[in-house]
Amino acid sequence: MSFMPSTELAALLEPTCDVASETGKLLLELQRSGGFAVESKSDSSPVTSADFAASDLIVRRLTTLTPHLPVLTEEALRPWRERRDWGSYWLVDPLDGTQEFIYGSDDFAVSIALVEQDQPVLGVIYWPAKNAVYFAGRGQGAWRKVGSKLANIRVRQLLNPATDPITIALSRRQPAERILSRMHNGNRTVERVLTGSCALKSCLVAEGTADCFYRVGETGEWDTAAAQILVQEAGGSLVDEHFNALLYNHQKNPVNPNFLVLGDPRIAWPLIFNGQRPA
Repeated sequence: MSFMPSTELAALLEPTCDVASETGKLLLELQRSGGFAVESKSDSSPVTSADFAASDLIVRRLTTLTPHLPVLTEEALRPWRERRDWGSYWLVDPLDGTQEFIYGSDDFAVSIALVEQDQPVLGVIYWPAKNAVYFAGRGQGAWRKVGSKLANIRVRQLLNPATDPITIALSRRQPAERILSRMHNGNRTVERVLTGSCALKSCLVAEGTADCFYRVGETGEWDTAAAQILVQEAGGSLVDEHFNALLYNHQKNPVNPNFLVLGDPRIAWPLIFNGQRPA
């Protein structure tokens, strides 16, 4: 299995961050001006004209940046017969956290990933309200830039991974007990941090603000690709409930299973999340 040389991958990071930043600023302007309309998808989930505007902008910019690579976005899906043989492609969530965007919350993001051989190898997540960009490339480490301040980020290392309290990232708009009831934490304290989109919860794990995030319910592959490489490069993992890394473009319907975003690898995560001791 061959991947893009690290030098080429590194060269794509800055322009991809620029694309995400430009898109995020457009979204912030539309949100603050109220210049968007809301509709419902076939599954009754909301979508806005801002989602489509962001998707169009990203597709144009990425096509200019890498004319040889196809772009798959949540709002511009391509047929399975067309994409099933793609070796490399861009996978994009133009507006992650549409409900938060509609409610006027700051907790929405732009996610852009480059996928090669079924695995994300580059990821950028931009948080418009904080002017914060999180980015990573295979072998390049994980980074956060807020304004002009750049920092290398890592998952939090607990002093005692067997007993120390852990912090879980939870949604502001879903019952926390649905997630917490699935945890087998014994006497370990579980603290909470609340935010909106899937991508931003993963960023909290990557930077060490949270130790884990458990997503139950349907998500698309565009929700996790950028987050997966970011968390991996930060020393953590993004896995299904059997603790296998997610794969991409393997099925007609690009839907994820329930998944976990995990920090400190010394923690016995299988014991906490399914009651089984690690093999």
